[in-house]
Amino acid sequence: MKYLIVGLGNPGDEYQGTRHNIGFMVLDALAGASNAVFEDKRYGFVAHTSVKNCQLVLLKPTTYMNLSGNAVRYWMKQENIQPENLLVVADDLALPLGKLRLRGQGSGGSHNGMNNIIQTISTQNFARLRVGIGNDFPMGAQIKFVLDKFPPEEQAVLDRTIPTAVECIKSFCLAGLSLTMTQFNKK
Repeated sequence: MKYLIVGLGNPGDEYQGTRHNIGFMVLDALAGASNAVFEDKRYGFVAHTSVKNCQLVLLKPTTYMNLSGNAVRYWMKQENIQPENLLVVADDLALPLGKLRLRGQGSGGSHNGMNNIIQTISTQNFARLRVGIGNDFPMGAQIKFVLDKFPPEEQAVLDRTIPTAVECIKSFCLAGLSLTMTQFNKK
């Protein structure tokens, strides 16, 4: 089996370590655990790794968040991957910091990157792992909040959350969506 695992974020040093780039951080940890190396390819940074008998294509789009669908569509076609073997990792303001939520389908809500993927690949039927970044910001400051870096006390929470997100991705590939949702959505 082959899977496309997409971590959403924005390219560039100015976005590194920001809340909106939690998808990149999770994929960096997944790649690091298997010594996979990202290469600058068309529409994104791409790495290949495996978990037991599953091949994983890891993608960090360089199209910027709001155009992530272009990269996802291209790499799904390039690697011949169907929507049921797609998993997108993204930040979520509606979840408390460090909370994980895996779903098999649904709308993109207020997440522009997710909405662009849904629009571009013409389906909502793909897995998404949402990583809570909290919503402790004043009214009207959402953009600043998601583009800010994690302060040290929040980074400590993420240092515990990211390895769990990596295990969730591996479980999705090996055990399937339903079992993985049961196991990881409770934590």
